[in-house]
Amino acid sequence: MTSPKTILIVDDSRVSRMVARNYISLLHADWTIEEAASGEEALLKARSMRPDLVLMDVNMPGMGGIAAAEQLRHEWPAVPISLLTANVQTATRERATALGLGFVEKPITEARIASLLAPLSEG
Repeated sequence: MTSPKTILIVDDSRVSRMVARNYISLLHADWTIEEAASGEEALLKARSMRPDLVLMDVNMPGMGGIAAAEQLRHEWPAVPISLLTANVQTATRERATALGLGFVEKPITEARIASLLAPLSEG
């Protein structure tokens, strides 16, 4: 069994954050889950909580997910960041890959979350 992890979910949709939170909680009830509704809020929360994983929506008002992920990657190169988005355009995928980001398509499902969390669960 691994030690509890801290996950930051970033999405301007409260419903999307709730769905992701529920799936993570089902799989790992002892993990800490924080939420942010914007890229700017994500940066502030990440600086105080130091997450083990960031799940980030791409399209948000203000600072978008890719810009926030770039900043997080600059500050914490080793923290895994995965984009959660319905935007499956090739350019978005290529950008995520170039930044070393994971990419999970919406709708979020328990299986997709389980696959994303598996490396953290093992380590």
